Amino acid sequence: GFFRLGDPHRMARGPKKHLKRLNAPRHWMLDKLGGAWAPRPSAGPHKLRECLPLVCLLRNRLKYALTYKEVKTICIQRLIKIDGAIRTDPTFPSGWMDVVSIEKTGENFRLQYDTKGRFTVFPVQAEEAKFKVARVKNVAVGSKNIPYLTTHDGRTFRYPDPLIKAGDAIKWDIETGKIIDHSKLEVGNICTMVGGKNTGRVGIIQHMEKHPGSWTIVHVKDAAGHVFATRIQNVAVIGKGKEPWFTLPKAKGIKKTIVEEMQQRIQRHSS
Repeated sequence: GFFRLGDPHRMARGPKKHLKRLNAPRHWMLDKLGGAWAPRPSAGPHKLRECLPLVCLLRNRLKYALTYKEVKTICIQRLIKIDGAIRTDPTFPSGWMDVVSIEKTGENFRLQYDTKGRFTVFPVQAEEAKFKVARVKNVAVGSKNIPYLTTHDGRTFRYPDPLIKAGDAIKWDIETGKIIDHSKLEVGNICTMVGGKNTGRVGIIQHMEKHPGSWTIVHVKDAAGHVFATRIQNVAVIGKGKEPWFTLPKAKGIKKTIVEEMQQRIQRHSS
C-alpha cells in the first residue's frame, strides 16, 4: 500500500531489543545453529559491534555457565566486577582493555584483541588488574572553564595534564579513578590496532602521513619486522617506547600468514 512518512503503524518505536544470531558480530564466535537469537548488548561504554556481552564472556569463553539462565544467576549474586564496578546485567557490553574481576575465584582478566580481530580473555595478575589503559577521544573545556577529557570507554576525567591530547593513551588507577601516567601518539611508541583489517596487531609507530581533507595514515612495524599501514583512528598507544604497560597475549600481536599457521599446526600435531 501507499507509505506515508510518519504513519504510526509502520514506523518502529523506541530502541531495538532483539538481535538475530546471524547478525551478531562474527568475533563473538557464536555457532550458527545454536538458536535463532543472540544476546543484544545493553547500551553502555562500548559499541554493539565492538563489545563482548557479559553472557558471551561467562558462557562461551570462560565456560562458567552452560546457559543464559545460569549467567543471570551468577550476575545476580554480584560476583562479577568490570573495571572495579559490580555488574549484574548479563548483556552488559564489556570491551577492549576492560578488566573483569571475579573475587570468588581470585581471577582477573583483561579483554584484548588477538591478531584475527577477536577478543581474547587474557588472565592477568592482581597487580596488573589495578589499572586500566584508555585511549583519549576528546579533550575539551566544560562549564566554569573546567578542562576534561573523554576516553574510548565513555569515561570523563576532569583537570587532566595539559600535555594530553586526543589520540594519546592514559593509564589510570581503577581504585582511585586518577590518571597515573600518559603516553603520546607519536613516532617510537608501541601501539596496537583496535579497528580495521589489522586489528590486534602490535608494533612501533614508524611515521605518520598527514593528508589534508583525508585520513592521516600511520605506518607501524611489528617485532617480526613486518610493516603495515592503517588509519589513525585505528591506532591505540599502549605504552612508552617499546615497552607496553601490560602483558600481551601469547602471540604478542604478531600476525602470521596462512602458510606459517599451517606449518605451526603440522609441528604441533607431529610433536
